[in-house]
Amino acid sequence: MDEINLHYRFMNWRRRIREVRAVRYLERFKRMMRDGEVLSYQGNSDDVGCYVAPRPLSKGNCYFEVTIIDTGVRGMIAVGLVPQYYKLDHQPGWLPHSLAYHADDGKLYNGNTIGQQFGPKCNRGDRIGCGIYLEAFEDGQTTVFFTKNGKEVGTVVVPASPEALYPAVGMHSLGEAVQLDLQAEWGMEKEDGLMIVDSHEDEWGRLHDVRVTGSLLEYVGKGKSIVDVGLAQARLPLNTRCHYYELEITDAGEKCYIALGLARRGAPPLNVTHLQILSATTLGLCWGFCWITWGLNEALDYPKNRHPGWSRGSIAYHADDGKLFQGSGVGDAFGPRCFEGDVMGCGIMFPRDYILDSGDDSDDGDSELWPKQRRVQNDLYMNDEDEEKDGEELEGEQEGRKVVVFFTRNGKVVGRKEVAVPAGGFYPTIGMMSTGEKVRVDLHPLSG
Repeated sequence: MDEINLHYRFMNWRRRIREVRAVRYLERFKRMMRDGEVLSYQGNSDDVGCYVAPRPLSKGNCYFEVTIIDTGVRGMIAVGLVPQYYKLDHQPGWLPHSLAYHADDGKLYNGNTIGQQFGPKCNRGDRIGCGIYLEAFEDGQTTVFFTKNGKEVGTVVVPASPEALYPAVGMHSLGEAVQLDLQAEWGMEKEDGLMIVDSHEDEWGRLHDVRVTGSLLEYVGKGKSIVDVGLAQARLPLNTRCHYYELEITDAGEKCYIALGLARRGAPPLNVTHLQILSATTLGLCWGFCWITWGLNEALDYPKNRHPGWSRGSIAYHADDGKLFQGSGVGDAFGPRCFEGDVMGCGIMFPRDYILDSGDDSDDGDSELWPKQRRVQNDLYMNDEDEEKDGEELEGEQEGRKVVVFFTRNGKVVGRKEVAVPAGGFYPTIGMMSTGEKVRVDLHPLSG
């Protein structure tokens, strides 16, 4: 008899576990109707409708998407992550421990009813995605990212483990409907019949206070003063085969201090004999050789905390004021201001007989386009006045190598400027300086 009782107790215990699991993994929704993969709003536009998925994001399922079928009256559709027992009469992102990207205003709501500008607005036919980076779990924090039509909009770090983040969709006006895909995959896009990985980090030679995610550049500096510039400089200079590049302002941030232009890179290593003579005659110190070797390779790099156009050997079109800056902190009126959604472009009109320093215009990443000679300078004793004089002398040395640099806005030429090419070539360079700024860059818009 005791054995029979133990058996029935065991069976009841197993049944209760199954019931608890069934409740735990039960989707929850209010003022919504689900028909297969379609969610539609069933309220009166005064109350929020919310859907919470049955399972949290995980390593095996780290991303989900919704496609907007109908924006309804106001298009107040939200996509994000919430706790399992989130209150269903609130939009995702409004309450603590939740966050969401809202389609009607493009804002990110992170545990607050007041959102922050985050990305573009979304309309009928757009796909909004949300996921977590599996490699970015640190000390109970998770990096969450959002996408629009398969392209990343931005990221945010939240103090929560993935097990506490459940996919959620919110709606708030009549007629709204979306198609839900809880098993979506992200990271590979179909284009021209081929599967390609959206990774462009190797195209950049220098990055300072700028984070690269695919083709998206995001400013991550302090954004508090004029020295808090974030700089991104391409690995290769423009040449006769690749003479133009573009960026799209996906988020203007607080001030839209975004600059697009061209700038010099560093100086080449010099002949060791010349360095030894310099260290012996000028410095007269045993450490002179080591110091000058570093100085000549690093000191002539374009300053990492200066917008393109502000220092010698650079030219740039600035979005916030529409001015052109050429080797100076004072700009000249040039074109219209640029805002979120605008596409800015920069290119070079090379003369027919133009020849690069290397003797060809190869795109090989290993080829260096250095001039054959460069005079030596001692930066230890050089002040700002000397730098300006030096810049003028360098431009004088390059008088025979003039090109026309042009800038565009939304596909139309804004203006042109004839400039001398610095030794080594002009490198695509982008500057940002205020919180929240993001741009999507195409270094080869005319290829293919």
